[in-house]
Amino acid sequence: MKKILIIIVIVFSFQKVHSQNSDVEKSIFGIQTGFLGLWGFNEARLASKLALRSEIGLNAGFFSGTFIEDGFILTPSITVEPRYYYNIKKRNEKGKSTFHNAATFLALDVTYLPDWFTISNLDNVSVLDNVSFIPKWGIRRNIGKHFNYEVGFGLGYRFYFSDELAHPEDKQELAGDLHLRIGYTF
Repeated sequence: MKKILIIIVIVFSFQKVHSQNSDVEKSIFGIQTGFLGLWGFNEARLASKLALRSEIGLNAGFFSGTFIEDGFILTPSITVEPRYYYNIKKRNEKGKSTFHNAATFLALDVTYLPDWFTISNLDNVSVLDNVSFIPKWGIRRNIGKHFNYEVGFGLGYRFYFSDELAHPEDKQELAGDLHLRIGYTF
């Protein structure tokens, strides 16, 4: 019995110890889906707590009106989002997972919705070119090694580039962002 115990101690003493990094990861790639879309993303480290998230995908939406049928739309979106993971070091100190930037963050979501193409159940549906600037708060957590989920919300402004809008006051509006996403990180 003593020999077995000594062998076990020796084997485990030569095992490589993996410690978590308390900084944002250098670069992560993944895909996410939510109730209103599908996106591919990359997060690149800018500083120990700061990452730049770039994202391309399809945003979904539903619409109805007095003179049109009810419908849905998918339109491309491009997002750039600096994220400040303000509690990543604290989570690491408490022994909680920070793998794949699992922490709470503040961000400035800048999303461009171009009128390149749309996918809809109705003909001749388009979007007006617009860009939104939305400060937001969110959390990211992992489910196992590769899966993750995010929850976030914010309030900002959306600006339209279209000449189809007759009044200048129609070219901007209050915009909200509530995202609930589940994803896979490569």
